[in-house]
Amino acid sequence: MLVHLSITNIVLIERLLLDVSDGLTVMTGETGAGKSILLDALGLVLGSRANFGLIRTGTDKAHVTASFDLPDSHPVRTALDEAGIDASEMIVLRRQLRSDGKSSAHINDQPVSLTLLRQCGDMLVEIQGQFEGRGLLDTDSHLGLIDRAAGHHDDIHALRAAWSELKQSRDARIQATEDLSRAREEEDWLRDAVQQLDQLGAEADEERRLEEERGMHAHAARIADALQQADGLLSGETGAGLQTARALSLLERQLDVAAGTLSATVEALARAAAELEEAEAQLRDAGRSLNGNPERLSEIEERLHSLRAQARKHQVTVTDLPELHQSLQNRLAAMDDQSGFLASLAEAETAAYNHYCRYATKVSDARAKTAAALDAAVMSELPPLKLEAALFKTDLTRLDEPKWGALGWDKCRFEASTNPGMSTGPIDRIASGGELARFLLALKVALSGNEIPKTLIFDEVDSGVGGAVAAAVGARLSRLGEDMQTLVITHSPQVAGKGHAHLRIAKKQSESGVVSYTETLMRDARVEEIARMISGDVVTSEARAAAINLLGFSS
Repeated sequence: MLVHLSITNIVLIERLLLDVSDGLTVMTGETGAGKSILLDALGLVLGSRANFGLIRTGTDKAHVTASFDLPDSHPVRTALDEAGIDASEMIVLRRQLRSDGKSSAHINDQPVSLTLLRQCGDMLVEIQGQFEGRGLLDTDSHLGLIDRAAGHHDDIHALRAAWSELKQSRDARIQATEDLSRAREEEDWLRDAVQQLDQLGAEADEERRLEEERGMHAHAARIADALQQADGLLSGETGAGLQTARALSLLERQLDVAAGTLSATVEALARAAAELEEAEAQLRDAGRSLNGNPERLSEIEERLHSLRAQARKHQVTVTDLPELHQSLQNRLAAMDDQSGFLASLAEAETAAYNHYCRYATKVSDARAKTAAALDAAVMSELPPLKLEAALFKTDLTRLDEPKWGALGWDKCRFEASTNPGMSTGPIDRIASGGELARFLLALKVALSGNEIPKTLIFDEVDSGVGGAVAAAVGARLSRLGEDMQTLVITHSPQVAGKGHAHLRIAKKQSESGVVSYTETLMRDARVEEIARMISGDVVTSEARAAAINLLGFSS
């Protein structure tokens, strides 16, 4: 609920600090005292469009801060968590207007967009009839109100899942159809490309192997000369192999008299001799295998040219040709089998469509029953509110199929008529200011048990009524206050007498000019204020007695 409200430099309000209690709080005061200014300021901090004309004359900044104490499960906390804003404690909304035309918004001291501020504001406070397109005047919210009243949360969740499944299956079928259409357009090219790659028969790592072989054939003479020279250094009378063997033989003859000092040397020479012998054998094998064949070199060059030409054609590397070949073969095979694949996708889409329709029908039927019950509940509230000739109706219509969505196929709008024989229409276009406020009050009373916790504010709900009707308005506001925090700006003593708390808004002269201020009224002050509302400027003893009676105080 709203706990604190701070307003600085908004029109007549120089500085206002307001602590708001639970239940029903009534706000009274003479016309022009600043009640509407307070609502304008509150609208700013809830995300309404900046009106720089609200900045108090002679100042360059205006501030509004609203603090809320909310249960852990409140959806505002979820929205703030998703936005990366700490929402573990009190939720504090701030708005600043500057005379240079700049505006800023913060939630828990983190800068936020006006969109997020308004999104959170709409979940925290509802000012009935004050701001166009917000609260119950926002037709986009009507379907959600019916769903909360119906209480079919599991069915709504299942409907959302069914819509997601239908959308995915439909997208898959459309994508496959488009892919097939494109494939048909390039079928001749595709078959020709596969045929050429079939003939080419590119192998993995083939380019590297061919380049290595080409290098060997291209330098066969130089390699052969190196092999010959190396063989000469290892073999022959002066070769390393023969010299090592002689050194080994010489030392072996001294082993028996060397007392072990030559053992390691002899072993090393023996290993060296064996390795040299192996090296000589490999040199001879390399020489025999060396083949500088010009014809083979020509074949290699031609093969590399063919591979690289295909790679350039398909804009891939030679290494990627085998994978490309397989991919094109798969596309061609899929094209040949596409009719069966499309049929399976269409079958899956049909199943998803039927599944979605089952839940959409179930949800729609529940909405219709809830709407009928809501209409009856609202209609029962209208006569005591001096709207006995009025008609309220929840208009549920089925959307055209292209407009179906995650919430089904229903469109919901609250409609009303105020005179017999008049066609119903959008509630905000049919009813006058006072009538609209009472319609919204009746609707709120009927819906109050199903709404998320928020602060309700009513302005002009008692406009043009008095006596028993005003008492009925007060009684309903009091009932609302039992379920959620409710504030009402009123000129009716009958309504003011129902408040659990009473605030008076007034004006006074200060050094900076006329300012508006708010004071909390206790027992005696409440009696005097309500007596003033009854009798006017001159408060009579009869008015005080009537005020005491309205407040339920003992005289």
